[in-house]
Amino acid sequence: MNGSTKPVITLAHGNGGSLMHKLVNDVFVRAFGGTLAANPADSAILEINAGRIAFTTDSHVVTPLFFPGGDIGSLAVNGTVNDLAVMGARPVYLTCGMIIEEGFPVETLERIAASMAASARAAGVSIAAGDTKVVEKGAADGIFINTSGIGVFDGEAMGRAPRGLSSIRPGDAVITSGTIGDHGIAIYAGREGINFETDLKSDCAPVTALTMAAMSASPNIRIMRDPTRGGLATTLGEFAAGQSFGIEIDETRVPVRDDVAGACELLGFDPLYVANEGKIVLIVPSADADSVAAALRKIPIGAGAAIIGRVTGDHAGTVSLRTAVGGHRIVDMLAGDMLPRIC
Repeated sequence: MNGSTKPVITLAHGNGGSLMHKLVNDVFVRAFGGTLAANPADSAILEINAGRIAFTTDSHVVTPLFFPGGDIGSLAVNGTVNDLAVMGARPVYLTCGMIIEEGFPVETLERIAASMAASARAAGVSIAAGDTKVVEKGAADGIFINTSGIGVFDGEAMGRAPRGLSSIRPGDAVITSGTIGDHGIAIYAGREGINFETDLKSDCAPVTALTMAAMSASPNIRIMRDPTRGGLATTLGEFAAGQSFGIEIDETRVPVRDDVAGACELLGFDPLYVANEGKIVLIVPSADADSVAAALRKIPIGAGAAIIGRVTGDHAGTVSLRTAVGGHRIVDMLAGDMLPRIC
């Protein structure tokens, strides 16, 4: 207990004894249920009828913990779900590791757990296993969350999964599923207490519906990614780096919300480098571009999908931007950390 009547996390909650068991049962098992509740053991036994799976892990250290459009809980679930989805897999299971600072309010922990549970249900995944550690006050910043995830390749999806960098060819089209920079600007506004007098919020959401729609529209997707830290520019830079092709995007075709563009101009940020948490960027054969973009637009979070550029045989290994006034500039990957602690 602290000076008030509201319970907080103590070091005893991390010692493996009765307080820890009570915390796990009262907060996490109650919120997550499912496999976690049915199997209170050291490992989860999973049913996966697939010859091939995708597996990933991610850690989340965002500040503030709650921001317009989401929180560290929804971010932890969707961030890992999306890393699986862009590989062409259907996410099915997550694990959850909590590093909690002594003195952290239990009420806040319950809010985060409830958000994770709701996000997992929305994404169609089960939180199957987890772990909790408590560290001394000052050794962490409230709470850090690690999630690992497993996704399966269902039937036809196996043959339609992205083929990878080596499949990209000059003439291919570059597509984004919607406006860029929403998450990073929402985080910054929440952190700094800035009121832009708009409905600006994070785009934090699972992208599985988008990736499945894209694969249904084209059996020849080259690559898909979720452009998180470093934004669209860095993701495209990773595609082009060391390759025999270049990528050119058209500034007038890149969708950016007016309030995000205004905030970036005010703050001195380039929206191309600002993080997203509910968008995908794809490279597809030019012949499939219109059908893939149309399929994405049928999904609510993909309504703003746009064909924004193309792969070229020129300027190998680089990304260039054709500006609104007709010029060109090189778009490098992000150097440094423009917006730290955003995911």
